[in-house]
Amino acid sequence: MKSTGAEHADAGQVAGLIAATEQALPQHPDALARARAFAEPFIASETLGTGENTLAHADAVASILKFMGGSQAMQAASYLVYACAHLTKPQEVIAKAFGESYAALAMETNKLVRVQQQTRDAQDAGQLVDDRKAQTETVRKMLLAFSRDLRVVMLRLASRLQTLRWHAACKTAAPPSVAREALNVFAPLANRLGIWQLKWEMEDLAFRFLEPETYRTVAGLLDQKRAEREQYVEQLRSQLQAQLRAQGIAASVMGRPKHIYSIVKKMRGKSLDFNQVFDIRALRVIVPDVKDCYAALSWVHQQFTPVVEEFDDYIARPKPNGYQSLHTIVRDSAGRPIEIQIRTQAMHDHAEHGVAAHWAYKEAGTKGYAGVAASGDYDAKIAVLRQLLAWERDLSGSASGLFEDRIYVLTPDAAIVELPQGATPVDFAYTVHTNLGHRCRGARVDGAMVPLNTALQNGQTVEVVAAKEGGPSRDWLNAELGFLVSHRARAKVRAWFNELQKHETIARGRDAVEKLLQREGRTVVKLEDLASQLGFKSAEDLFAVVGKDEYSLRNIETVLRPPQAPLPVDDFLLLRKSRHVPQSPKGGVLVVGVDSLMTQLAKCCRPAPPDTIGGFVTRGKGVSIHRTDCSNFRELAARSAERVIEVEWGRPKAQGEAVVYPVDVGVEAADRQGLLRDISEVFAKEKMNVIGVQTQSVKGTAWMTFTVEVSDSGRLNKVLSLVAEVRGVRWAKRR
Repeated sequence: MKSTGAEHADAGQVAGLIAATEQALPQHPDALARARAFAEPFIASETLGTGENTLAHADAVASILKFMGGSQAMQAASYLVYACAHLTKPQEVIAKAFGESYAALAMETNKLVRVQQQTRDAQDAGQLVDDRKAQTETVRKMLLAFSRDLRVVMLRLASRLQTLRWHAACKTAAPPSVAREALNVFAPLANRLGIWQLKWEMEDLAFRFLEPETYRTVAGLLDQKRAEREQYVEQLRSQLQAQLRAQGIAASVMGRPKHIYSIVKKMRGKSLDFNQVFDIRALRVIVPDVKDCYAALSWVHQQFTPVVEEFDDYIARPKPNGYQSLHTIVRDSAGRPIEIQIRTQAMHDHAEHGVAAHWAYKEAGTKGYAGVAASGDYDAKIAVLRQLLAWERDLSGSASGLFEDRIYVLTPDAAIVELPQGATPVDFAYTVHTNLGHRCRGARVDGAMVPLNTALQNGQTVEVVAAKEGGPSRDWLNAELGFLVSHRARAKVRAWFNELQKHETIARGRDAVEKLLQREGRTVVKLEDLASQLGFKSAEDLFAVVGKDEYSLRNIETVLRPPQAPLPVDDFLLLRKSRHVPQSPKGGVLVVGVDSLMTQLAKCCRPAPPDTIGGFVTRGKGVSIHRTDCSNFRELAARSAERVIEVEWGRPKAQGEAVVYPVDVGVEAADRQGLLRDISEVFAKEKMNVIGVQTQSVKGTAWMTFTVEVSDSGRLNKVLSLVAEVRGVRWAKRR
């Protein structure tokens, strides 16, 4: 599309920006010719990844830089960048031939070219499609992090524009990753720096490759009446400028052409048809001060028919970013819509260049704003850096710098990872994935193994060497050792150790609860149901408090075997001691002082001679006999001491009469086939009758409870020692 005075006016401003960067490069009159001659033998027969000849590309980049206002020294650097790849020690060679500044510029630009190529390759391979928006923003940040020197920015902008032009000239499609990067990264940066010619051309070319059908459709609509429209806009511009000046308003009026990408963006943003895009015919009016803005607006509304609902006063109500202007849509006598923007020069500079341009305008004072021209009294280079800082604020949403404490490194797949300054490979691993951080055991940086507490630098490629399983080292939390800088990574390491301690506590609690269930002969009880009965949401919650000794196992025993209901006082059986000990008719248990009182052996502890025993008077069931070390008996005795009576083992009536008692035996063993059979054979060989078996196996461990009949618990110890010798048995003991 044809450019108008607006672009030509901006060209001088851009030249000023470029001029500010030239202080860094020595101005040798033959630098351009020398640089081209130096690079030509290396790159004349070489082609870029796009297929374009490298020397031809460098020639075109130098030409674009010249158009943008770059000096011969700046143009010379475009050749040196491509020569770097062919030199063994590029920095030393270029520094010796051209100086340190040229070498630094070539190396930084070449480094950024490689990083961006890696990232695009990964995108084209579909490796980074999960969150393109976040990745694009990171590329922007990384570009700025590499590009504190504005010369690098200019070289990359010119190179990308030439790549798009070459594809357009050859009628070949640019790779989607190249076009996306141009549209989402380079064009916004050109916009921030006020390089309008480059911005609109790059946007239109990138859009043409990304959405060719839409581009052709809109281009066709524009071309239908292009000549007529441009002639009309020029006639309207000169007429409006003359009439405003005749009214005493020193106005400059310029046409504002609409480019294809901006038309499509407005159509999509406001859901408009092509015919509804009013500002295809657009003018911009620049006046000296605010009162002239409103005077010009008043005159325009008198001469044309305003579209009331399309008027916006951004002077009285500036946009959040500080933008100020009057926007109005009017219709001419033929009913054609025209967009007119009215603003002061200061407002225009702010709108075109952001807050940095506003500062530059103020600092230039009466000398005028010519793109922070070198003739100004202030340091123009500072103003240029402010352009980049302003874009930083656009990205971050805050006034603080993004890059003073941030670095950007790459994964082996060329994904960009943002880290705090001084971050280590361990920080990198945790940023990529928490599990990768836990398993991190080593790292390669740019292919070389480095210690895990090595501080990373911008642009490095980091590869983590990870174990298949495992966790972090406690040393990583030692600040003096320097393994971790990121607070987020440090929190993840702490969380891992907290979780580990929690698991150990739960395992300890589970073990205690399961052992209790085995002692009680209640291994069939479901752990989740038991936890619910005790008021816990889950079995793990129960295990956690038991493991921390915050919950007594006695509470679980109470649920498993509630205490007997107490007898009323008047129903107590009053027992008097006698001086004789009668024989038990069955050779069982005798109650001291009382004849023929009904007794029963408690199932909770299953006493057998010669255990020390005690009796507890129950309601309607006589005396319950417990071992004196039984936890249930101790609890009953503590609650109702008056109901505890003395008992002892009785003597059988006839000699040789065998009396047997059921006893519970617990066994823990490594689970295997034939384990139950082998243990049962031990009992059978020792002529010990097994009357009941309960088993449970969890994660390779078997718990068994055998109920056996014994006449003397003393002999049981010998049998248990034999059971303990069975393969896989860890312990065997009486419950």
